[in-house]
Amino acid sequence: MAAISPALLAAGSTPPKHPPEWVECTPTPPPFITPSEHPALTTALPATTTFLGKEISGPFTIPSGIVATAVPIIEYIFRNVPQVGVMTTKSIGPVPRLGNREPILSQYAPGCFVNAVGLTNPGAERSAELFAQLEVPHNRFLLTSIFGGSVEEFVAVAKLLAPFSDGLELNLSCPHAKGYGMAMGQDPKLVAEITAAVKAAVDIPIVPKLTPNADNIGAIARAAVDAGADAICAINTVGPGYFSAHGSPVLSNELGGMSGKGVVPIGLKCLREIASQVDVPLIGCGGISSADDVRAFRDSGASVFGVGSALIGMTSPEISDYFETLERDCTDSTNNAESQVQYHVDMSFKPVTLVENKRVSPDISILTFDRAIDIEAGEFIFLWVPGLGEKPFSALTDDPFSLVVINLGEFTSKLIELPVGTEAYVRGPHGIPAAPPEGSRVVAVAGGTGLAAVYQLARDHGNADVFVGARSEDRLYFIDECAEAADLHIATDDGSRGYHGVVTALLDEHLATLSKADLANLAFYNCGPAPMVHAAVAVQQKYCNESQIFSAIDYLTKCGVGICGACAAPDGRRLCVDGPFLGTDE
Repeated sequence: MAAISPALLAAGSTPPKHPPEWVECTPTPPPFITPSEHPALTTALPATTTFLGKEISGPFTIPSGIVATAVPIIEYIFRNVPQVGVMTTKSIGPVPRLGNREPILSQYAPGCFVNAVGLTNPGAERSAELFAQLEVPHNRFLLTSIFGGSVEEFVAVAKLLAPFSDGLELNLSCPHAKGYGMAMGQDPKLVAEITAAVKAAVDIPIVPKLTPNADNIGAIARAAVDAGADAICAINTVGPGYFSAHGSPVLSNELGGMSGKGVVPIGLKCLREIASQVDVPLIGCGGISSADDVRAFRDSGASVFGVGSALIGMTSPEISDYFETLERDCTDSTNNAESQVQYHVDMSFKPVTLVENKRVSPDISILTFDRAIDIEAGEFIFLWVPGLGEKPFSALTDDPFSLVVINLGEFTSKLIELPVGTEAYVRGPHGIPAAPPEGSRVVAVAGGTGLAAVYQLARDHGNADVFVGARSEDRLYFIDECAEAADLHIATDDGSRGYHGVVTALLDEHLATLSKADLANLAFYNCGPAPMVHAAVAVQQKYCNESQIFSAIDYLTKCGVGICGACAAPDGRRLCVDGPFLGTDE
C-alpha cells in the first residue's frame, strides 16, 4: 500500500457463455398509482424478477462505475450476492482511458458524494478479452455499459462487447467527461440516432442511461424507445457540482457528478416523468439506500433498482449482508438495511505541515510532518496536496507522522521534492487494522516502501522478525529503528549489506531452522510489489498453514472507501476496505 503501482486486473479461467435468446419482458405497473389506491404496492416485491426476457436472481443492480468495475469483483458478486440480478459493468469506450487524477471522490455531507472518475476503462478490445473469460450465471443479466464520442464509436464498441453481454447500457449521462455522456444525452435527436444505430448493429437489448440534467427527460426517453430502446436506466449523477476543502477544489477535475442520499427526490421525479412517456422496463437509480427508497422507486415505475453510493465503506462481506437484509426488507415490508449504510465514513481532510524531507536515495524520500496522527498498524491514509493530487500511503510512524515516498510517477516525483513548510492534508485512516493472534510471533517481510506498512505492526506487537529487501544498501531506510523494535534480517540483491540475494531466499533459510512448534506460532505479514509478495507466500506455504499468511500488494488504490474498485485483488476483494492485509486462505 505504501507504493503505487498499476493494478492487476485478473479474470477468471472459465469459458465464455453464449448469450441467451431474447423475448420481451412484461411491462412495469402503470405510474402514478397512489398507495391508498393500491395498498399492495407498499408490501413485498414480486417473488421472481424477469428482466428483458431473462429470469434473474434478484431485482437489484449496482450502477455502472461503482464497486464492480473489474472482472474479479464481478465474479465475487456473482458468487456471493444473488440479490444483484442485473450486473452492470463500468462504462467502456473505444480506447483505454486513464481517467482523472485523484482525488476522484469526495463526501460533502453524510451519505452524499461528488465524483469525477473520468470514464477510466481499459478500452473495448481489452474488455472483450476479459469478458470472454467471464461465465455469467444462468440467472444473472450482464448489462455492459458503453460510451463513445460519436455514433460510430458507440456502434464499434457495441459490436465488440455484445457477444459477451446480455444487454448494452448506453452511457448518455456522465456529467463530467467533456464530449461524452451528458453532452449527447441532452439532445433527443442524438439519443434516438445513437440508440437506433446500436440497436441495428447488435441483437441484444439496448438500455440507454439518461441524465437528470435535462428539463425534458420524458421526451428523451420517448425518443430512445421510439428508436428501439428495450428499457431505460435513470438516473446518472446530478450536476456537475463543485466542492472544496481548505480553500481548494477537492476533485482534480474540480467539477463532478453528485450522488447519494440527497438525489433521491430528483431520481424519483425523473423516473415518474419517464414512466409517463414510455412503457418499457425501467432501472431506477439515484440515492437508493433503504427498502423504503426501493418501494418509492417501484411506485414511480422501476422494476430493477440500482444501489450505489450506499455501498461506500462496506467490506465485501458487508455488501453481501446488506443486500440480504435489503431483500428481506422488501419481502417483509420492513426497513432495516439502511442501518448498515456507513454514513459515518469520514473523508474530510486534516492539515499537516512538512517539517523534514530526508532523501534516502535519488528516488526515495522520508517525509516527516509536524504532528501525530491516529492510526493503527495496517491502516493507511491519503495525503492530499492541492493542485498536485492525492495518493494512499502507509504511515511509517504515527508520532510524528511520517511516510516513505518512492518516485514512481508524476505525483511522487513532485512529492519527493516538496520543500519544508509545505502544507498538505491527510484523510483517513482507512483499511482494517492488522490483528496478529495473541502470543504469536510476527514475521514481517517488506520490499520497496512496504516497510512502512509493517514497521508499526512489528513495533506495537513486540515479538517480531522483520525481513527487509532492497537492491542495494543505499536504498535501505529506517534500519536502526527496525533493529530496536524487532529482530532485523537484511538482504540486498548486490550483497552490499546483509544477505547477498533476494529477501525471500533469506526468509526460506530462516524458516528452515525453526521447529514445528515455532513455525505453528508464526503470523506472516508481507508488503511490497506483487512479485516479491507472491514469492514470499510461496516460501511460507512450504512451512506453514495458509491461515497464518497475510499480504498487502501494491495495487492501485484511488478512492480508499471501496467504491471505485481500482484496488481489486484477483479474488475480487478490494484492498482498501477488505485489507490492506488479505488472508491467503480467504
